[in-house]
Amino acid sequence: MLLAMVVIIIIQVFSRQIFSYTPSWSEEVSKLLFVWVSFLGIAYGFKEKLHIALGIVINMLSENLQHVFDYFSKVLIIGFGVIMMYYGWQFTVLMGNSTMPGTGWPSSVLYAAIPVSGFFVTFYGIELLFKKGLHQDLNDISEG
Repeated sequence: MLLAMVVIIIIQVFSRQIFSYTPSWSEEVSKLLFVWVSFLGIAYGFKEKLHIALGIVINMLSENLQHVFDYFSKVLIIGFGVIMMYYGWQFTVLMGNSTMPGTGWPSSVLYAAIPVSGFFVTFYGIELLFKKGLHQDLNDISEG
């Protein structure tokens, strides 16, 4: 998706500069792909434990209390994914009757990224329940 977005933007800039013509669909499709890449990136961040954390306060707590906060955070992630699925689906259905002007596609194609991403956030959140920790341990990363 990212490669397609880059190619479409290059075509748009090239055709605008060389031919003084911009395809009506190019900006809209690149925006659509950007939204999808961004929302799927949220879910991928949970899968690979890439989201940032503020561990200064948590690391001062006892190990048992750290596990409680870790579990609570994972439950919040699952809840966030469920909310994204529920309200994202409602919004996608609501926007199904409107169309995007450049492509003529239904606007729900754009907004469907919300419930789809919510599904993956929920799925990876459940998967995180069975793994220790919520974030990558930077001390374990070896160079080269």
